[in-house]
Amino acid sequence: MTYIVNEACIKCKYMDCVEVCPVDCFYEGENMLVIHPDECIDCGVCEPECPAEAIKPDSDGDAEKWVEINRQYASTWPNITRKGPAPADADQWKDVPDKFEKHFNPDPAKR
Repeated sequence: MTYIVNEACIKCKYMDCVEVCPVDCFYEGENMLVIHPDECIDCGVCEPECPAEAIKPDSDGDAEKWVEINRQYASTWPNITRKGPAPADADQWKDVPDKFEKHFNPDPAKR
């Protein structure tokens, strides 16, 4: 089992999860994070830290799609090991549905 980040992270990107990850398996895109499924050690400490509830086990519902999305973007986005600031409007995006189709940005984070 591994954990994945799903579309609930898009435009929220709180990054509380990054602080607790013991293996630094998070990668940062312009408007969301992903977990590298081959680096995740399945400890689960990140899941309860996400205010948007965007982190799920790969056995959860539609997670199969998200395993591949996480794998794809973890291979091109930069690794993140420290919590950064969430977007100023993160709370406004927290419960917005269908964010992947409408708002996903495939670009890596600019730091």
